[in-house]
Amino acid sequence: MRQIPVDTSNATVMVAKAPQTKLKDRRTGEIAMDAETGAKLLTVDVMFAANNEVEILSLTVPESGVSEELVMGTPVVLTGLIARPWENEFNGQKRHGIAFRVVAVTSLAVAGSASQAA
Repeated sequence: MRQIPVDTSNATVMVAKAPQTKLKDRRTGEIAMDAETGAKLLTVDVMFAANNEVEILSLTVPESGVSEELVMGTPVVLTGLIARPWENEFNGQKRHGIAFRVVAVTSLAVAGSASQAA
């Protein structure tokens, strides 16, 4: 499947919704795991502002790639953001969209609060 790298260098990114466990199957409650590493996956919704536009993106990230203290409004940096187009058919209806995956979501507030504490 095609993966498209996303340039975040000129974007402002903040947490819109704190990390949540990603479910593979909502009916059974089965947790989604990374196929390659076996790591538990989370979703983090972020406000992504660039080029005078703002969007809410739902990102998939391995649990180890989430820094602590990610609450609504926390400024973050995204490492390794890719967009992956998808398409499926369910009950005769075709659906499509773009899935976003990131290696890490790191709080920028941690560095600021650590320097204030010193």
